[in-house]
Amino acid sequence: MTLRIQSAASGLSVVADFLDGKAPANIAFLRAYLAVPRVVPGLHAMWTGPEISCPIPSAHLAGAGYARALPPENATLHPQPGDIVLAYVPERMWGGNPDPIFDIGLFYGPGARMLFPIGWLAGSVVAQVRPQDRAALAEACGRIRRAGACEITFQLEA
Repeated sequence: MTLRIQSAASGLSVVADFLDGKAPANIAFLRAYLAVPRVVPGLHAMWTGPEISCPIPSAHLAGAGYARALPPENATLHPQPGDIVLAYVPERMWGGNPDPIFDIGLFYGPGARMLFPIGWLAGSVVAQVRPQDRAALAEACGRIRRAGACEITFQLEA
C-alpha cells in the first residue's frame, strides 16, 4: 500500500512508500485516518525549514478511537528530503490547545529540523516519497511556499 499526495493548485502529485515495520503505531494511525481520502490544509512551515506542514483538523478526528497518543517511532529531529513525518503533540502542550495535534510533514529539501516554538520534538518518519518523485515534490513545495496555503489530498493506493 502506498500514499498518494496531491495538490491541484501547486501541481503536487507524488507517491510515498510506507516504511512498514519501522513506525507501526504511527502508520496504523495514518491508515485508519486515510480509510477515506482526506483533504487537509497545507502551508509552508515557519520553524522547521523546507517543510509543508499539513495539520490534521481536529474535526476530522472527533470521536475517532485511533486518535490517541502516538509513540515516537523511527524518530528524527532532522528529516531528509522526501521524508513524510507524522508529528504528535499532546493536548495543552502547545499554547494550551485543548486538542492533541497531529501533523503530516512533507519534507522536500536539506537542512530541515524538528524545532518548534515549544522546543525540539521528534517526529516519526512513516513514509518516503519515491526517489523519482522527489524533484517534483521540491518544485511543487516551492510553489506552495511562494503562493501560500493550499489544500492537499492524501489517499491510500493499493
